[in-house]
Amino acid sequence: MTQMELARIGRVSEEMRKVAVQEGVDEKLVLDKLASGRAVLPKNVLHNIERPVIIGEGFSVKVNANIGTSMGYSSLEEEMEKLKVALEVGTDTVMVLSTWGPLREMRRLIVQNSPVPVGSVPIYDSAVKAYAERKNVVDFSERDFIEMFEEHAEDGIDFMTIHVGITKRVLEKIRNSKRVLKIVSRGGAIIAGWMIKNNKENPFYEHFDEILDIAREYDVTLSLGDGMRPGALVDATDPQQLEELFEMRELVERAHEKGVQVMLEGPGHVPLNEIEMNVKLMKKVGKGAPIFLLGPLPTDRGVGYDHIVSAVGGALAGYFGCDFLCYVTPAEHVSLPTVEDVREGVIAAKIAATIADVARGNAKALKLEREMAIARANFDWERMFQLAIAPERARQKYNARPYEEKGCSMCGPFCAIRIAQEVSG
Repeated sequence: MTQMELARIGRVSEEMRKVAVQEGVDEKLVLDKLASGRAVLPKNVLHNIERPVIIGEGFSVKVNANIGTSMGYSSLEEEMEKLKVALEVGTDTVMVLSTWGPLREMRRLIVQNSPVPVGSVPIYDSAVKAYAERKNVVDFSERDFIEMFEEHAEDGIDFMTIHVGITKRVLEKIRNSKRVLKIVSRGGAIIAGWMIKNNKENPFYEHFDEILDIAREYDVTLSLGDGMRPGALVDATDPQQLEELFEMRELVERAHEKGVQVMLEGPGHVPLNEIEMNVKLMKKVGKGAPIFLLGPLPTDRGVGYDHIVSAVGGALAGYFGCDFLCYVTPAEHVSLPTVEDVREGVIAAKIAATIADVARGNAKALKLEREMAIARANFDWERMFQLAIAPERARQKYNARPYEEKGCSMCGPFCAIRIAQEVSG
């Protein structure tokens, strides 16, 4: 049985117990949210997860880190190091988005070594296989879609992105789109290209029931991909994006009917003033299913610092109801991320998630903020470092310019906290 089906009959799984403790909530809340589809607990039956997470309404905002190779840079050792660093700095999940090298070997190895849920985009494998055989990236069969999805499930992948909302109806409506950047989703472009070349319906949509059967067998959480997401602010919240979104309601309902966990992916590039509307619309259309956002990025001009841009957008999106933030690294839009880019991306996303949790009144987040305030009042540096989102960075900064007396090298003897304590006794 899937986690959703277990919740519907009131049976608490080991993973549910763990996330209830982690979140500091009652197990009944976990059962209620999973049963209604307003939360998901990604857990393939074949993956031994030490640190399960619950994503959705009523729980803390989670963070995902994308790792993966490209044709230009493909190193299994580096990918394992990216996984290690992402876990060290606190990612809640990872996604394997490799597009070159021994894809299945890498995927299996990452699943085996990941204590957190692992996601993937199976359509990439089909495109890579076609390209490796000196074909066009969309030259693969309709069955390849289904078989690759099942292969990823067999490898223990916990959640998968499938771009099922790009139907023939949607594609027909957007042929004359005035977008500056037509499609920026790799998976979305591959699906759309295949549909146009073969003049057929999207196989993920055409065979959605078969996809659901496989997902239910392995308890794979579906992430309904935003293949038509805007890749530039000037294209945000346009008909191309919305037409795909409106297909999602039926897909969510069909997944829930079969006991399959599902969440919705959302737009990447959105102006700050449109983030609230986008999040609330996705929640409405998706019947409260969890929302998984890339970023969002509220400016296109932060190249090289897009992890900061994303943190600004992510904090606001989280406050308005986004449940799951896909990190953005400093390398976004310019190169394949390095290990250090992964570190910076996760930390920035964790900061955004924490800001959102505090603003939403999350009890655990507020408790930690109070503990940080007390540690500062007591000049308890070690406790401050423990409570920091990035402890090692905080400790490094402190040690770089130490101060012998009470306080730090910023203010020295003119420390406001110290003066106030001495005056007040």
